[in-house]
Amino acid sequence: MIDFKVAEVRDFCEANSDPEIIKKYQRYFKEGYDGYGIDDKVFKRQIEIWVEQWKDEMTIESYLTLGDELMKNGRFDEKHVAISFLKSSRKDFSKDTFNRVGDWFDYGINNWATTDVLCMLVLSSLLFDKVIDFNDLKSWIDSESEWKRRAIPVALVELDKLTKDLNPKEAIELVAPLMLDDSEYVQKGIGTLLRGLWKKHPSQIEDFLVKWKDKCGRLIIQYSTEKMDKEHRKKFRKSK
Repeated sequence: MIDFKVAEVRDFCEANSDPEIIKKYQRYFKEGYDGYGIDDKVFKRQIEIWVEQWKDEMTIESYLTLGDELMKNGRFDEKHVAISFLKSSRKDFSKDTFNRVGDWFDYGINNWATTDVLCMLVLSSLLFDKVIDFNDLKSWIDSESEWKRRAIPVALVELDKLTKDLNPKEAIELVAPLMLDDSEYVQKGIGTLLRGLWKKHPSQIEDFLVKWKDKCGRLIIQYSTEKMDKEHRKKFRKSK
């Protein structure tokens, strides 16, 4: 059954590939874009059709197994299909779901966009529904995968959109061990998180940034302070 589903997904992707979209997307990926280039509306509509057609035969375990296969051997769009399928089984999410998608970073997730889609559609829901907590995410801090490390702050960015009031102290404690990370993508994720928290908790975030400004990657400072006025940003310049 899974092999048939993989083939159906792949046939659709190949049939709807657009060279112009491929060309457009290539500029966003330094590491290369291996997608089919599918119109977003067409893509989302087909995923909805599949979920409806397969609802009586697919379980969350089936979708995880299908996801394993698409992550191992699929291209960019196929990996996003896997994540979207899994989202449709949110009511059945468990700690095993978290562990299984964590494994996807070891052999399938290889760019910022797939990371961020997983955070938006799956990881944020796992946190919001309290299936996992921050301690579970903390286990990813020492991962060799920069994408898995990036997922920590980005999952919090997406969680903040759901809760509307993420606890800044807890968020800071979670990302603090990543402040010296040399990956630009991890730094950008942290900066984006801190920028969002600063809007609601400026004093706490500014105190944290002052503490780290001479040590952390400059992209963290750049991203986290970009909504501040020019004069205020000077406070976070690296000391001579």
